[in-house]
Amino acid sequence: MRRLRLGALLFAALLSGCGFHLQGRAPLPSLVKSPYVEAPDRQTDFVQSLRHDLLQNGAQPVQLRAQASAVISILQDQTVRRTVSVSASNQPNLYELTYTVRVAVSAGDKELLPAQELVATREFSFSEPELLAKGHEEDVLRGDMARDLADQVMRLLSRL
Repeated sequence: MRRLRLGALLFAALLSGCGFHLQGRAPLPSLVKSPYVEAPDRQTDFVQSLRHDLLQNGAQPVQLRAQASAVISILQDQTVRRTVSVSASNQPNLYELTYTVRVAVSAGDKELLPAQELVATREFSFSEPELLAKGHEEDVLRGDMARDLADQVMRLLSRL
């Protein structure tokens, strides 16, 4: 029993020393603790997910650019739906949804992170009788992709 406790304690010490962090929790450098999020549309799924992740990781986003320690610029935030396949009656039955964001980070006149393009892609089937449900499925996929992209941005920010 004593060996088991000692082993668990040793494992926990090794795990904390290797840089392991729970998903969604990335330690942010002090330079990004008071960021200003600059985006053409502040209400997109991606921007909302990024703001949420910043708060979850201890950052305090500011409302004025002049108060910011760093500026996170959202240069592109776009979703595109493309038809992948159609049925014999020329009705779409498979779509591909692509969410693209381009992000750059600066502090004053210093570029901390040059523009990075991040892309997430998902496919979903379509059926005319299930039109309402499929519309909801597309919204859910868009939200999931936005969260995935925000997580990727947080990992980039944690490496600054």
